[in-house]
Amino acid sequence: MFDHVIAGVTVVDGTGGPAFVADVGTRGGRIARIGTIGADEESRSREDGTGLMLAPGFVDPHTHYDAQLFWDPYATPSLNHGVTTVAAGNCGFTLAPLNPDRPEDADYTRRMMSKVEGMSLVALEEGAPWNWHGFGEYLDALEGRIAVNAGFMVGHCALRRYVMGADAVGGQPSDEQLDQMLRLLHAAMDAGAWGFSTTQSSTHTDGDGQPVASRHARPAELLALARAVGEHEGTQIEAITAGCLDQFSDAEIDLFAELSAVAGRPLNWNVLTVDAAVPERVPRQLYASERARKAGGRVVALTMPILTPMNMSLGTFCALNLIPGWGPILALPVPERIARLRDPEVRAEMLRRADSKEAGVFRRLARFGRYVIGDTYSDANRGLSGRVVEDIAAERGQDPFACLVEICAADRLRTVLWPMPTDNDPASWALRAETWRHEDVLLGGSDAGAHLDRMCGAPYTTRFLGDCLRGRRLVGVERAVKMLTDDPARLFGLRERGRIEAGFHADLVLFDPERIDAGQATLVHDLPGDSPRLDARALGVRAVWVNGVEAIRDDAVSGAVPGRVLRSGRDTRTVSTR
Repeated sequence: MFDHVIAGVTVVDGTGGPAFVADVGTRGGRIARIGTIGADEESRSREDGTGLMLAPGFVDPHTHYDAQLFWDPYATPSLNHGVTTVAAGNCGFTLAPLNPDRPEDADYTRRMMSKVEGMSLVALEEGAPWNWHGFGEYLDALEGRIAVNAGFMVGHCALRRYVMGADAVGGQPSDEQLDQMLRLLHAAMDAGAWGFSTTQSSTHTDGDGQPVASRHARPAELLALARAVGEHEGTQIEAITAGCLDQFSDAEIDLFAELSAVAGRPLNWNVLTVDAAVPERVPRQLYASERARKAGGRVVALTMPILTPMNMSLGTFCALNLIPGWGPILALPVPERIARLRDPEVRAEMLRRADSKEAGVFRRLARFGRYVIGDTYSDANRGLSGRVVEDIAAERGQDPFACLVEICAADRLRTVLWPMPTDNDPASWALRAETWRHEDVLLGGSDAGAHLDRMCGAPYTTRFLGDCLRGRRLVGVERAVKMLTDDPARLFGLRERGRIEAGFHADLVLFDPERIDAGQATLVHDLPGDSPRLDARALGVRAVWVNGVEAIRDDAVSGAVPGRVLRSGRDTRTVSTR
């Protein structure tokens, strides 16, 4: 007997091969048959798939659902958009291990995650139990209570904090402390951690405004940890440096290549920004992959196939704070911040820094005439929502930045700002299509679970498929599905996932090719403590199954929690670079 049969559905199996019409039956959480299943064959449930497409569950290679899964086992909105497997523990930030001798480390970790990953501090405090110390205990706390499959890297910052305490920020480990870090990392991977993640990015600061712990690590420490990764089956490395945002330095390229080579494991980084206005960026960033292959490693760039909408504000922490020289001004108390922003000399210096080479990819944020005004909160700004700043500035006889500052000041800096993308031109989309063909480029980088009230990257799967089927059609649907399923599954060495194949786990997405898309991102207050986040509805997704159990039907969760904590070795096989 089958558990469920989808009859007459167009199967896009994840291999990249031509789509075909078949019946698909599941049994015991696996795909039992692909072909013809007669109406007289018994099944617990059956549905007609005529006119619909069936794809493997999508795999998101870069999320931060480490905390959200405790209060939202469905990893919304990712699951709604067909994502059945998420990779978390990225960028060097994890909730474990926590030193049992320093209970205050949990508070430090929460404040760091709130600052660096834009998570609600109230949600972190109220929504997770914080009842673990070792990494294995953290994984066990999630086991059996999640609706998606989830794998976790172990974060460098947590390892350093556990061993070095407050000295992790600014200090260097002794030989004994480094050995203890290595033992912790080995224990985490023995328990099922997918590998090791770290950050050297200049934008990553903790809740005290200090560079996060891993930024103080020297290459010898990083290489020692990478070697440990290579001693375990089914493991990976994920790393971030300052150059990820724009263009790598020679030292960063050498570091990535060495980390991957000494581990004999793939290293992925986030995120490759493609913009035809900066044609030298893509070849420079992909030189890291070329260099790694020559050294015996493999470096994979993650890139997003959509333009992720992001809102900005002069009142709360956002990407504007990361522009060189802007952080100290935007961290001032609101009255003092407004006074400084209204000073023409201050604005001139801010614009100069924003247009400098050191600003890197953040330069695009300084085109203030191209901002759209979102929500407003004062009578002075009535009627401005939805309008473009350059039009308002022209009416007022102001330069765009001065105009934007006055609008925000009238709202006590609460105004929501939406920057229009500068890379939405045909040349940039053509360059993206070309970049996607590179063997060391993988779609992903949603950051789902992080920056909750500022961006909503989770719907990239449905929005990309809608664009491929009915929009720009830069790639065919068969290849598009492979890029979202089998490609990331193969990078992570996922066992029997990523394809519709007999015997594989029944992670499946049933969708209408005429409708699949993502709705507009809207702000909702559904986190613990009534904290806000951006959400976007899935359009055209009929149902999502995780391990053969229906988890989503018509954009609503079923209540089932069929997901699994995917553990290295057991659920992943080694993807060697040698």
